[in-house]
Amino acid sequence: RWQHPTRGLVAPAPFIGFAEETGLIEQIGEWVLRAACAQFVAWRQAGMPIDHVSVNVSPRQFRGRDFAQTVAQAVRQSGMEAARLRLEITESVLVDDSGAVEATLERLRELGTPLELDDFGTGYSSLAYLRRLPVETIKLDRTFVHDIPTNDNARAIVRAAIGMVHALKKEIVAEGVETEEQAALLRRWGCDAIQGYYL
Repeated sequence: RWQHPTRGLVAPAPFIGFAEETGLIEQIGEWVLRAACAQFVAWRQAGMPIDHVSVNVSPRQFRGRDFAQTVAQAVRQSGMEAARLRLEITESVLVDDSGAVEATLERLRELGTPLELDDFGTGYSSLAYLRRLPVETIKLDRTFVHDIPTNDNARAIVRAAIGMVHALKKEIVAEGVETEEQAALLRRWGCDAIQGYYL
């Protein structure tokens, strides 16, 4: 969200695309990364038992030549452990044949910063790529979760996704959980965590 001085709170949709196209997303992303690390340390020092903080990373930001170095600096300057910072990437980040993404993935692995795959099921990654992708958490897109109380196909897809992700020894987070009924089903099926307006 952007707290605009005259428009108030602006949702991401009206400005993120523009920021991505113009390259401003790299500066915004770096600020968000540093602010999130500093806030995490402040919360921990205040005694809040928070395990980690997740930061969304845009495809353009992730493909930047110095991205891994920027992450390392943000972690070091804030004083937090690298393992406490999780970077959320989308499947579109992975569509890159230049080798730059693979190099960044390797540098982040060496740094010890876990990756989360956001909006899983809506993009480009194949199951074969998912098997070898160095992410610890898969975030199941809200479009699959919405209809699970009433739709047999939706239930089948979500249960299969939970089973597949667990078989790959990764955690799964269901996005877009809005009702107690959705939360109860996900809990029963062994989903590791949920996020959404229900919380």
